[in-house]
Amino acid sequence: MQRIAVIAQLQPGSAEQAKRLIADGPPFDPADLGLTGHDVYLGQTTVVFVFEGPDVERRVAELVNDPARSASFSAWAPMLAGPPTLARSAYHWAAAAS
Repeated sequence: MQRIAVIAQLQPGSAEQAKRLIADGPPFDPADLGLTGHDVYLGQTTVVFVFEGPDVERRVAELVNDPARSASFSAWAPMLAGPPTLARSAYHWAAAAS
């Protein structure tokens, strides 16, 4: 299982708008993308999108590079203070399944 995070800085005052957009859910079907998990963390100045699944980096790249599917991400453009950055998982701990 692989995880990646996409981290973006928010424009000042845009956290509430981001919260409303996140409440609508992702503009794609995570299961159709082949993900096993997807989280979004929101702070006052930062938003972090975490994607989890097999070959996740390729799957997310295909989503972002597909003009039809990525058009819905344009709603984020006015809220971002710059281009998002990619962070790869460096450490993960999970309890053993019983």
